[in-house]
Amino acid sequence: MYRVGFPGWKIAARVGLPMLVRVNVHYDPEVKSYWTTSPDLDGLIVTGNTVDELLHEAKIGIDGLMELALEGKRVSAAPRLSFTPEALCAA
Repeated sequence: MYRVGFPGWKIAARVGLPMLVRVNVHYDPEVKSYWTTSPDLDGLIVTGNTVDELLHEAKIGIDGLMELALEGKRVSAAPRLSFTPEALCAA
């Protein structure tokens, strides 16, 4: 897999290489929900009440942001979740 954000990632995505996006998972104990950020894909901020819901929403967000970045080319990327220490303590 080729990671979004690496040099030439847009070219790699356009030719069909499998893409990977790092997603950091955070937990908000006040509202009891998870939210994400991504060091690879600017603008990826999604929320979910469960990790499964968050993963589903992250995939939708990643697909949409990548389509924008690639000027209409639809590609798919696999999110790789990493949990912040706060999320691990609260989950």
